[in-house]
Amino acid sequence: MVREALERGRSDEQGLLFDSTVKLLLLAGFLELVLYRLVSRLGMHLSKLAQQHEWLRLTFKALSAIGFALLNFVSLLLFLALFLLLFNKVRAVGGGRYDTWLVPAVSLLVLVTVAFLLFPPAMIGSVVYNLVFSVVLVVLIAEYVATHPSWPQRGMILCYGLGITGWLYYQTVSTTYGLLKLTAVPPLVHEVNRAGEALMVLASILVFWAYGSTSFWTKNKRQRRRAAIFGVVGGSTFVALLFLDYFLGLYDKALAESIRKAGEGIGWIFQMGMGYTFYLPFAFYVAGLLCWAYTVVKLLAIGRLAGYGLGLMFIAGYALQLSHLSLMVVLGLMLLNLDKRRVGAPVGEPVQEGLIAGPTVGLVSEQTT
Repeated sequence: MVREALERGRSDEQGLLFDSTVKLLLLAGFLELVLYRLVSRLGMHLSKLAQQHEWLRLTFKALSAIGFALLNFVSLLLFLALFLLLFNKVRAVGGGRYDTWLVPAVSLLVLVTVAFLLFPPAMIGSVVYNLVFSVVLVVLIAEYVATHPSWPQRGMILCYGLGITGWLYYQTVSTTYGLLKLTAVPPLVHEVNRAGEALMVLASILVFWAYGSTSFWTKNKRQRRRAAIFGVVGGSTFVALLFLDYFLGLYDKALAESIRKAGEGIGWIFQMGMGYTFYLPFAFYVAGLLCWAYTVVKLLAIGRLAGYGLGLMFIAGYALQLSHLSLMVVLGLMLLNLDKRRVGAPVGEPVQEGLIAGPTVGLVSEQTT
């Protein structure tokens, strides 16, 4: 007898090795973001101060070296996680509808990444890589929309996909113009890039609605209290930051100007590290960070694959300037697609455990109804 399983996808359903790899990858990716993509940029911003204090220069140098080592470690973990996931998909009984396109596309992307690591490409290589990545992105988003009937989740993933598309358009068209030695400004590159950034910020806010929100009318008092606290704290922080510059200008114009300059410095660091230019009001970025962080922590606490997927996707940032960031987005979307209701599971059938998941527990091969 067969019935629908009620539990959502968990990180251990793909095997012990994959489970450990993804957990370590999320931690290493977060540390790489902080130490390499953000702290190293902060060191560049404080270069004059570092020249005056030797201990500060050595500290930033050591942190940057650790961050660079983490970057290489994250890349290795990404290759391992993608290999295990693709291997499980190939072994799964009755492959999913989109696996016919997804497995070859992701495999090609990984092979191109390895080839470009061994033989650094010219401009044409960058264009080819972005095109292959775009195909993978379209297939993954199409699979997500088909397997997730919730409109908040669909809205979130479409905003995220369109946001990444804005960056891909900016990067690909600009590189193509350079390849063709055209001096004209590509059409709408800056407008599309800014629109993509706005959609990414919106997607980080919609994540809370799609995965982390709790109804205020729930019977669970603890959940209702947590939702109320988060709503009050988040709403107050958003309003305070939104009108902070205005009220500081009324209180002390010199103080407002100094804080404004400090904000520009923070924006420069995040622009270099994650691609965000902070052209929108700062409150929207903070709201996105709070919603994203709360949702990821909540999902990780219950072992949901969506927590790891969302974590990797937003750690990658907006500007995917390095190949491992593109692979991080691909793996994150694949984890989101695995996080769905499993159907057709026999009653009482135990989940196989091992270094690699067995063929009977392929989550992608079992479509939702």
